[in-house]
Amino acid sequence: MTKFTTPIEPENIKLLIAERIHDPQLRGNIARATKTSLVKRAVVVEDFPDWEEMRGVAHDIKRHVMDNAGKYLAQFEERASSAGAQVHFAADAEQASRIVCDIAARHGRRVAVKSKSMTGEEIDLTHALERAGLEAIETDLGEYIIQLAGEPPSHITAPALHKSRGEIGQLFAEKLGIAYSDDPEYLTKVARRILREDFLRADVGVSGVNFAVAESGSICIVENEGNARLSTTMPKVHIAVMGFEKLLPDFESLSLFLNMLGRSATGQRITCYTSVLTGPRRAGEHDGPEELHIVVLDNGRTRMLSDPQLREALFCIRCGACMNVCPVYQKIGGHGYGSIYPGPIGSIITPVFRGVERAAAMPFASSLCGACSEICPVRIDLHHLLMTWRERISEKRQGKIAERIAMRLFQFIAARTAYFDFSGRLFRMFAPLLRDSDRGLRTPVWGRTRAFPAPPEKSFKQLWAEKIEREGEA
Repeated sequence: MTKFTTPIEPENIKLLIAERIHDPQLRGNIARATKTSLVKRAVVVEDFPDWEEMRGVAHDIKRHVMDNAGKYLAQFEERASSAGAQVHFAADAEQASRIVCDIAARHGRRVAVKSKSMTGEEIDLTHALERAGLEAIETDLGEYIIQLAGEPPSHITAPALHKSRGEIGQLFAEKLGIAYSDDPEYLTKVARRILREDFLRADVGVSGVNFAVAESGSICIVENEGNARLSTTMPKVHIAVMGFEKLLPDFESLSLFLNMLGRSATGQRITCYTSVLTGPRRAGEHDGPEELHIVVLDNGRTRMLSDPQLREALFCIRCGACMNVCPVYQKIGGHGYGSIYPGPIGSIITPVFRGVERAAAMPFASSLCGACSEICPVRIDLHHLLMTWRERISEKRQGKIAERIAMRLFQFIAARTAYFDFSGRLFRMFAPLLRDSDRGLRTPVWGRTRAFPAPPEKSFKQLWAEKIEREGEA
C-alpha cells in the first residue's frame, strides 16, 4: 500500500497530485467507485422524465432562499427556538468548535459520537473535541475508516472512496487486532459491534444537517447506516452543526430536494433513513435528546452571499456528483486537492473557507469540460465559477512574464483573420518536424503528462470552403 507523505493542505496541491497521479491502485479504486455511482444515478434519474425541469425548480428555490437569507434564517431561529431547540451562531470555524466544546463541557460530557458531517470536517471538529478532552468517535463507516487511518475524507458522500476493501481489511487488522479479511460484510459487522458499545456510553451526539426547514424550525438528516439516528437520539445532548445555506423554505421544497439528493449522491431513489427533527424530546416521548443545540455557521458564507458571481456556490446540496464525473478528480482523488472539499465545488468554495492564497491553485485543477455543470442537480454553473476564480487570481498575481507575453501574442493574432490564418498554415507546415513516435506533438511542459494531437492537414475554413464548393457543383 502506497504511503504518501505530503501534508494534505490546499497549498500543497502540486505535490499531492505528483504523488498520486501515477498510483495505479489509487486510480483504480477511484475509477471503480465513481463509475458505479454514475451508472446507478443514470438509472434512477430516469424515474423522472421532467428531471431537467426539477433541476431548474431546485435552482430557483435555492436562489430565492439566498436572496432572502436573513428572513429565512430569522424564521428558522424563531421556529426552532419555539420547539425547544437552542440556536447558536458562529462567525467562523474556531467559534463554532468552541461553542460545541463549551456545550459538552457545561454538561460534564466526556464521550461524543459523531455522525457524518462535512460541516464538522470543515471546522475540524473532531480534533477540537479531542483537544478539549473529549473522546470523539466517528460512527459513519466511511468516516470511521478514515479516522482509524488518520486521514481526512476524500469525497463528500463517500469519505473512504479512495481505499479498496483489501486496504480496509489491512487497516482493520492493524488497528482493531482482528484477523485479516477483505469481506465487506464481515468488516462492517466488526465496525458495527464496536460502535454499538460507543453509542451506549456516549454523552453527546454530534451531527451535520442536510436540510433545515424554515417554516417549522426542523432539521433533516439523511443517511444509509442508522448511525445518525443513534447519534442524535441516544445521548442526552444533541449538537447539530450547519452552514446557513442548508435552509429551505418549507416541506414541499424538502420533498423535491430529497428526491434529488439521493439520486445524485449515491444513485438511490431515497436514502435508507431520513430523519426530520423538530426540537428535543418532549414530555411523554421515550426517544430523543434532552437538549438540542443547532450551531449555524458562517465561515465566509456571508462574503460569498454578497459576491454576485460566487453566491451561486451556496446552492450546493453536497451530493458529490460533480466529483464523480470530473476527469481530474477521477485521476487524483480527493486528497490530491488538499481540501476536505475537493473536486469542482471544492475548488470554488475552498478559496473562501481557507483563504485565496492557500487555495489559489485549486481552480486551475480543472479541464473546464463542463461535465460538472451538466450533472449538478441544482444547476450550479460550476465551470464558469472556476473561470471566475481563475480570472481573479490571474489578475491579482499577473502570472509569469513568459505566460503573459504568450497570451498577449495569441490575443493579437486571434483578433486578426489574416494573421490567424497565416499562423495556422505555418504551424501545419512545421508540425511534422515535432511529431513523436505516436504521431502526436512533442511539447515542452505540457507534453510531460499529456498528449498533444497533431494538427489536421487542412484547417476548418479550408474544409468548409470545399464543402460549399461541392454543394454548389451539385
